[in-house]
Amino acid sequence: MRWAATFVLLGALVAVPAHTEPALRFNVDEGAIHNAFFRHGPIAAHLTLKSGQAPRIIIAFPAGNSGAGLWFEHSNRPTSWQTVSPMRPVIERQPYGGIRRGVSTIISTDAATLTLQRAVLGSVRSLRDYGYTGTVVAAIDVAPVVSAHSVVWNRRRVDGGAGYRMALEVLNGSVSGGGEAPITLTADHGRAMRLRITAVTGDPPLTPIPSRDIFASCAASDVRLRNALTFLSYDEKLLAGSWRFNTYFGRDTLLSTRLLMPALRPRPIEAAFASVFARLNADGEVAHEEDIGEYPLLTRMAAGQDVSADPILDYKMVDDDFLLAPTLVHYLLDTADGRTRAAAFLARRDANGVRYGDLLVRNLRHVASKALPFARTPDHRHLIALHDGSNVGNWRDSENGLGGDGRYPYDINAVLVPAALQAIARLDTSGLLAPYAEHDAPLSEAAAMAAVWEREAPRLFAVHVDADDGSARVAHYAASLSPPAPMTSDAPSGPADFPALALDTRGRPVEVMHSDIAFLLLFANPDADALRTALISTMLPFPAGLMTPVGMVTANPAYATPARYAIFDRSRYHGTVIWSWSQGMLAAGLKRQLARNDLPVDVIDLLQQSKLSLDQSLLASRDFRGSELWSWALDNGQYRAVHYGQGSSDETESNAIQLWSTIGLAVQNCA
Repeated sequence: MRWAATFVLLGALVAVPAHTEPALRFNVDEGAIHNAFFRHGPIAAHLTLKSGQAPRIIIAFPAGNSGAGLWFEHSNRPTSWQTVSPMRPVIERQPYGGIRRGVSTIISTDAATLTLQRAVLGSVRSLRDYGYTGTVVAAIDVAPVVSAHSVVWNRRRVDGGAGYRMALEVLNGSVSGGGEAPITLTADHGRAMRLRITAVTGDPPLTPIPSRDIFASCAASDVRLRNALTFLSYDEKLLAGSWRFNTYFGRDTLLSTRLLMPALRPRPIEAAFASVFARLNADGEVAHEEDIGEYPLLTRMAAGQDVSADPILDYKMVDDDFLLAPTLVHYLLDTADGRTRAAAFLARRDANGVRYGDLLVRNLRHVASKALPFARTPDHRHLIALHDGSNVGNWRDSENGLGGDGRYPYDINAVLVPAALQAIARLDTSGLLAPYAEHDAPLSEAAAMAAVWEREAPRLFAVHVDADDGSARVAHYAASLSPPAPMTSDAPSGPADFPALALDTRGRPVEVMHSDIAFLLLFANPDADALRTALISTMLPFPAGLMTPVGMVTANPAYATPARYAIFDRSRYHGTVIWSWSQGMLAAGLKRQLARNDLPVDVIDLLQQSKLSLDQSLLASRDFRGSELWSWALDNGQYRAVHYGQGSSDETESNAIQLWSTIGLAVQNCA
């Protein structure tokens, strides 16, 4: 038997058998950030090196959504990092029990000296918290052991588990400081500093899905996207993204699965649905996110509760509750694999012995009960609102993603609720629910409720701006940008009609253009008038519409009041920035609508023109296709794509790989 290489600093050597699939190694460079990925057997790791005046090193693991990070003091001279050797696996057996797994690599820097600011080991959530607040919970703070050439941070998990270790060794220089003195790394005179970085985690590993079991024959050959999806695919769940979201997110799982489905084999599809079923609550709500590993321990300790590492599931999102039914129905009824496997899949049981079919019905009843009030009395007060006390509830889940006062999101109410009801009706008719919910009255009324929602809900979101007023608003907005955005010959000469981003508590529209028309095209069969409204204004060039030469912006406040300009600018996570998956969903939606045979010629022409414009945008932004999102700059009136999260005013950071940014594997080549 062949054995993989190991590197052990503590405890006894653990032999690692060779795995049938070769090690996955790939790099992604985004501006000042270099990302290196490694996956082999039970070890998966993401190394991210941030260059610049505030350098940073992070190694993140899907195991327990854990990691280790090093932040360095600000320097007047920008620091540049390079990798010298590929990551190699590390396995350590702890003398007090447990195994740690991780990686080791050698990197170099052009800095003659580096002074450490802070090390954080543990949950990626803890690393993110430090990035946002600059503080570390005392329970996970650990003093380093400093020697002449190395610094080591080593601690057990707060419940006594195997814990985490990070070691930094200067291979051609020295280390000084420690205790109360700053720790400084110094290179030998005239030489580039070389560092060996080792990080390990004791959190349990996931079960990787081999690439041969992921991709269907029609999946695009795009190496970057294939590598990203492979790194993120495990039997336990599909990870939302790396490095910041190395765990389950319900919405991301469902939207990605729906869009990737034509390019996938059954194993990752069914792993995705199984992960959703495993996290449903008693009311049938889909979990948004999970706190796992050490983070739930810290959360319970802070609340004075009994210490437990059981995951803490977050149900504050609303949209994912209405995504499960239409996504699963598409698999079970509209795909060849799904139809063949439907009955057996629903009969499978979760870890508690509950059949998937019973769990599905739990969600369907939740959908029907939430939809019933509006179906009876179609008033805005009966729409689906964000949960009380929360400003987030759909994919625009930053605090101002819906304008700050949006309470009833467009995508949920105008599209996802009726789509979920239609899916329930299809399931009821198919007979697949018979073993789980035969003659269930609420479910049998789903088709009638869907008809009311489809007719009445979109009307409440309709925005109409007269021609003169619209032109003045767009000109004012364009002039407010720095530098001012160029106006094109395609600027609107007539009135503007588009669906509002959301409604406020009084039912007034948040008059912001948005890319969520993609939901309408993918999940619904709108009539000709609805398609015209959705496409004509929003497909115009920015700043009148959403299209720029480097991508489709996800929101545009041109028709809103100037008070909204700042909260939707190109530094905001859900502002005038470009999200890869949103463009991909629009491409899939346009393809779906073009396959219809009940649309007039002018609408077909509009769909084809929209597809051509989007195709040009996708080609222009190809280098960013796997990123979570990106922004743009204007140079002499020309648009240029820029990496998001690396500017001083950017609201947060962009992931180098994101699950729903891999959907290009299916959109272009698969039926």
